[in-house]
Amino acid sequence: MTINFEAEASAREENNAALIAALNEARLGEAESSWELDVLNDAEHGRWVAALGDEAIAELSYRFVGSRVVLLTTWVDPAYRKHRVATELVSRVLDEIRESGKKITIICPVVGEFIHRNPAYADLIDKVHPGAGAYPKREPAEGGHDEELTAIEHDLA
Repeated sequence: MTINFEAEASAREENNAALIAALNEARLGEAESSWELDVLNDAEHGRWVAALGDEAIAELSYRFVGSRVVLLTTWVDPAYRKHRVATELVSRVLDEIRESGKKITIICPVVGEFIHRNPAYADLIDKVHPGAGAYPKREPAEGGHDEELTAIEHDLA
């Protein structure tokens, strides 16, 4: 079996871009999806799964490293995107991690973007090992001013 790493990386980037775009459509603080989801920790496979009835429609994979939870990647079935499924999944996972007292390392850019938009979760990020996805990189708007960030800060005020 041959693995096309370039194709897999491209597919991951497209998935992340689609999920982040869906986060753009949700207002800050709106964490519930359009459906009643069950979010289950499938510890055997290292993932939290969002299920709609018997159907798994999203997942957030993770690994434990010491006392940290490393959040690796988020995936949502394309048929269920733009319904705040990723937003609800990430928020419920972060709430569960908070209850456990653990810190997080973020590899997944979707989780990093979610925390950027919901800073009440920022205290969960491990200060020594924040991870590559912890702090989304922003291109400043023309004139060095980030209009999107300003809009988010305005919404938080």
